[in-house]
Amino acid sequence: MSTMTNPNFANDPEQTESDLVRLERRWTELLSELRVAQTGTQILTGFLLSLVLQPLFQSITAGEKLLYLCLVILAVLATVLAIAPVSFHRAVFGRPGAKASIVASTHLILRLTLVVISLVLSGTVAFVFAIAVDESAGIIAGIIAFIGIGIAWVVTPYRALRGLPR
Repeated sequence: MSTMTNPNFANDPEQTESDLVRLERRWTELLSELRVAQTGTQILTGFLLSLVLQPLFQSITAGEKLLYLCLVILAVLATVLAIAPVSFHRAVFGRPGAKASIVASTHLILRLTLVVISLVLSGTVAFVFAIAVDESAGIIAGIIAFIGIGIAWVVTPYRALRGLPR
């Protein structure tokens, strides 16, 4: 389907902007997405780090402690990844041709960040349900959360892409 004959794409900036303007717009869009990811990962990491200081933490099982420690590592990794584009931008800022590399790298890092965040979120649901109910409920809740995240973050967007020009 041609973008010229489809009114839904008549005002698509991708069709009319220069390469430099496109890179700048994509960088701005990535920064907006990064702000959401950075805030979310930092809050979740802080929440997880504070749990070890709670009195109830001492009574959780060895398996729950292992899950907790894995979640802390993943949450810290998600935070590091969400902040990494800032460091990358600082390192290559102002160099000729760097913008394309910054945008491509940030796009990749942000996708990886979302994968790690999905693991932290579903794992956190599993952890909470395991403590509040039992281990079986934790496993089931974690799987349901992971599937829900997958539908919201992967299936739905890719279904929306059907019929769009490449």
